[in-house]
Amino acid sequence: MAQPAQLGFQDAASPIMEELIHFHDHALMIVLVISTGVLYVMIVTVSTQLTNKHLLDSQEIEVIWTILPAGILILIALPSLQLLYLMDEIDDPHLTIKAVGHQWYWSYEYTDYESLGFDAYMIPTQDLLPGQFRLLETDHRVVLPIESPIRVLVSAEDVLHSWALPALGVKLDAVPGRLNQTSLLASRPGVFYGQCSEICGANHSFMPIVVETVPLKHFEDWASLMLEDASLES
Repeated sequence: MAQPAQLGFQDAASPIMEELIHFHDHALMIVLVISTGVLYVMIVTVSTQLTNKHLLDSQEIEVIWTILPAGILILIALPSLQLLYLMDEIDDPHLTIKAVGHQWYWSYEYTDYESLGFDAYMIPTQDLLPGQFRLLETDHRVVLPIESPIRVLVSAEDVLHSWALPALGVKLDAVPGRLNQTSLLASRPGVFYGQCSEICGANHSFMPIVVETVPLKHFEDWASLMLEDASLES
C-alpha cells in the first residue's frame, strides 16, 4: 500500500517485483554517477582559466567517449532483457484466472472451476467500513494462494482497460477482442490494491482491483464456500 509522500516503490510481494526494484536501483546508480561526472566537468570547465591543448583534439578521448557510453548501455540492457523474459515466462501454472474489464468494473472467472466467478464493483464512499480505503475497496476480492504460479488472462468487453497491481509487479492491457496473459507468484499473504491504468472513460478512476493472497488451505476453503453459494443461487 502506497503511503503519503512516498518516493520509492511499494514493498514487493512477488519475486518479479523484487527484481524490478533491484533493476531500478541499479539503473538509478548509473544515472547518478553519470550526472555527477557531467556536473563536475561543467563546473571545472566554467571555473578554470587554464586550457589543456591535449583535450581539445585527442584521438584517445574520442575513443573513450564512444566506448564508455556503449559499455554503460550494455550494463543497463542485459538485466533489462533478462527481466523482460522472466516477466513473459509462464511455467506450469497451478491456477488460471480471467479478468475482464467493463465500464466501469472488473469481472473475474476462475477457469479451473466450473462456476466460480463474480463481478467486483468499487464500494461507494458512504458504504465504507472503518479502516477501508476510499476509491480502492471492492465488494468482492480476488483471492489467490501464495507461493503458487498463477496465470492471469486479461481482456475487455468495451474499451481499453489495464489490470495493474504495483506490489505484485503486474500491469497488463485489457483489449477488446484480444486475450493477453501474464503470470504472478505472491510470496507472502496480504491484501494488495491496484487500479485501472488506462484512461477508459468518465469513471476510469472508479474501478479498483483488490487481490488477497492467502495460504493454500484457506484458498481451498474459500473456493469451496463460493462454489456452494453459486450452487444455491442456481
